Amino acid sequence: MPRSNRRRPERTQEDSLDRLIAGWKRTELRGGAEWYVQPLTAAQAQKEYVCPRCARTIPAGTAHLVVWRADGVLGDAADLAARRHWHTPCWRRG
Repeated sequence: MPRSNRRRPERTQEDSLDRLIAGWKRTELRGGAEWYVQPLTAAQAQKEYVCPRCARTIPAGTAHLVVWRADGVLGDAADLAARRHWHTPCWRRG
């Protein structure tokens, strides 16, 4: 079957925000601030990241957490852009 040559609509930062928020997530209170915490499965983790707590690499294909402010003053889009990927044990140690 031939491939379709139709153009796909370009994704915007808003689309990215909606897709991330639509996934399963929870809120946690840490250090007087509210945070969104969203687990990523190994299948969803397609890139390599550096954990902000231990400064070690989170290899692609490793389940981990994505964390961003839930109560930032610059708005949801800015908070989402500042999200960080954490090893699950590093986040739990706080």
